[in-house]
Amino acid sequence: MNEGIRGTAALIKNDDGEYLLHLRDDIPGICDPGTWSLIGGNRQGGESAEQAIRRELAEEAGLSISGLELFTVERCTGPDGGTKGRIKVFRGLWSGDAAALPLTEGVMLHWFASSVVPRLRMSDWAQRAVQKDRETTSW
Repeated sequence: MNEGIRGTAALIKNDDGEYLLHLRDDIPGICDPGTWSLIGGNRQGGESAEQAIRRELAEEAGLSISGLELFTVERCTGPDGGTKGRIKVFRGLWSGDAAALPLTEGVMLHWFASSVVPRLRMSDWAQRAVQKDRETTSW
């Protein structure tokens, strides 16, 4: 997959098959304001996509998740609504207390059952990534 892709995100599930979602700030100038999404961000400097998502998880939520694997690449739009880009989505498992994480960006983190996710206001690309995971796993 093209290393020119700057965006990264982490699709995280727990042992119960719930998804860890991030409620984004509802402020101008950010992508997908006010939606539930996946933790992530852009690569910096010479980072690989995997280095970037590990840094973003640590910076935004104090998370270190072993066993992250590249899962899919999704198309997205920028904060202007017109700029097109792509996001490498990594997948991993973690079963901790979302409310106890030291969140530094966004409003909150929360676990959602697979059946609830389609009813949430989500960024299109994150919704597609979760749907792909739901179609490819048995939980």
